[in-house]
Amino acid sequence: MKIGVPKEIKNNEFRVGLTPGSVRELVHHGHEVMVETEAGMGISCSDEDYVRAGATIAKTASEIFATADMVIKVKEPQPGEYAQLRKGQLLFTYLHLAPDPEQTRGLIDSGCTAIAYETITDRFGGLPLLAPMSEVAGRMAVQVGAVALQKANGGRGVLLGGVPGVLPGKVVVLGGGVVGLNAARMAMGLGADVTILDKSSKRLAYLDDVFGPRLKTLYATSEATEEQALAADLVVGAVLVPGAAAPKLIRREHLALMQPGSVIVDVAIDQGGCFETSRATTHADPTYIVDGVVHYCVANMPGAVARTSTFALNNATLPFAIALADKGWRTACSDDANLLAGLNVHDGQVTCEAVARDLGYQYLPPQQALVA
Repeated sequence: MKIGVPKEIKNNEFRVGLTPGSVRELVHHGHEVMVETEAGMGISCSDEDYVRAGATIAKTASEIFATADMVIKVKEPQPGEYAQLRKGQLLFTYLHLAPDPEQTRGLIDSGCTAIAYETITDRFGGLPLLAPMSEVAGRMAVQVGAVALQKANGGRGVLLGGVPGVLPGKVVVLGGGVVGLNAARMAMGLGADVTILDKSSKRLAYLDDVFGPRLKTLYATSEATEEQALAADLVVGAVLVPGAAAPKLIRREHLALMQPGSVIVDVAIDQGGCFETSRATTHADPTYIVDGVVHYCVANMPGAVARTSTFALNNATLPFAIALADKGWRTACSDDANLLAGLNVHDGQVTCEAVARDLGYQYLPPQQALVA
């Protein structure tokens, strides 16, 4: 199979779909890999590194989209990219379609087959290709939140860890999944007062067992969520409904009741955000203020630590990329129900139930797409 890796063009996105090590593995399996020139510069990998791994270098992304059987990316294709996708071509990347009707329409119109990292599952019901970036984003959420809390950045002027004689900052984490666990871990590491909310009593019991009395756990009712958010210095939105738009947990009217200069970091922004006032921002302009509350809503947070993120992501994506290349997407998905769960769009039809429901498309079960 001919595999293409274009350079990412989203604002301040420095990750790349394949590392040189991943290229070498795919070439070893008999595949041809083409990488756009300087695609790996953001992770300190040169064109020469890719050539040594067995890749050829393309001068433009158009060359890749025109010739590749499978395109491997990190972030969702931008308008200039999905316009170049074609019928029968396989796209393997993060998509986050539910809050993005324009991209969804573009993929449908292209006729391509699009498999999304974020909806591939494992035998435990987890999301193995989302997990490494969720780990990064969760840890970064507290890091960027601490910076946003500084007075010069519009925040309350609170040091999360406090100092002797001064109470630490209060951090509230909404969601106890991978993002929430890692955010709580970082916040506790800084010495903050941390409370995590989740709707799963089993998950809360697990978090309590892992962290003990250092972490406060609370069942996530609407009342509890609002009460905790209003008293917080930093609120981390870490909720996820796989493939679907994130639920809105904090409404606009709540902001006026929050601490002036408090900060919310919406890690769920890729899926539309879990705060009513959230809108996607970029690393170039990451924050804005609504009713005195600082919002950090960067839609590609892990892109800021591109080298760590790319290598972590490739550890998870490479086995699936090899299966798709070796077998073709139909056989690979037939052999692996977890990979089949990643099929979001095929030949002009939506094959992810949550996306079809949220955006009003007719749903084609992915099992039917295999035999279509």
